[in-house]
Amino acid sequence: QVQLVESGGGLVQPGGSLRISCAASGSIFSINHMGWYRQAPGKQRELVATVTSGGNTAYADSVKGRFTISRDNAKKTVYLQMNALKPDDTAVYYCNLYPAPLHPWGQGTQVTVSS
Repeated sequence: QVQLVESGGGLVQPGGSLRISCAASGSIFSINHMGWYRQAPGKQRELVATVTSGGNTAYADSVKGRFTISRDNAKKTVYLQMNALKPDDTAVYYCNLYPAPLHPWGQGTQVTVSS
């Protein structure tokens, strides 16, 4: 069983950068594909970025070129580097397995982009 704890969110100005992290427990982390998801107020949760067990990455069109997902299997941690942030990026960000997320979801980390 994998448990996930997100951290690193905060308030940032438009155009700024932030890196959020997801620490996992469990011995099977390295063989799982992982994803970062987000949910903005009043909207459905959406997939933002994925990284396979082998390190291949993919991104939603809305964040392509601005966000970078990475993983450190030795530390059982997944990162999301977010650059050129926009107010539309404001959301609670969650990490989870991909394509079959664990339930229940973790608490997420709030990212607010505002001047």
